[in-house]
Amino acid sequence: MIARHSARLPATIALSLALTFALTGCGSKLNEENFARVQDGMTEQQVIELLGTPTETSSMGALGVSGSAATWRDKGATISVQFVNGKVRLKQFTRAKP
Repeated sequence: MIARHSARLPATIALSLALTFALTGCGSKLNEENFARVQDGMTEQQVIELLGTPTETSSMGALGVSGSAATWRDKGATISVQFVNGKVRLKQFTRAKP
């Protein structure tokens, strides 16, 4: 009887670990729910805390106004955010084509 239960233990542990990873949010942060949380006026740092490090960034400044853009990409979606003087002004969500 002990030998039978011992043989099942590794499979049970593997299944438990797989379910834990699936249910604890190992998925992408680039989803419509997080996109909706990005609001006008949020700071660049607040957006990075929500979405993680962007995959691309660019910036420019002129006449006392600074602007930057950040893009987050994964295989399922792209989120682009434009900042003026460090605050969100425009955002866009694009789902990847299957």
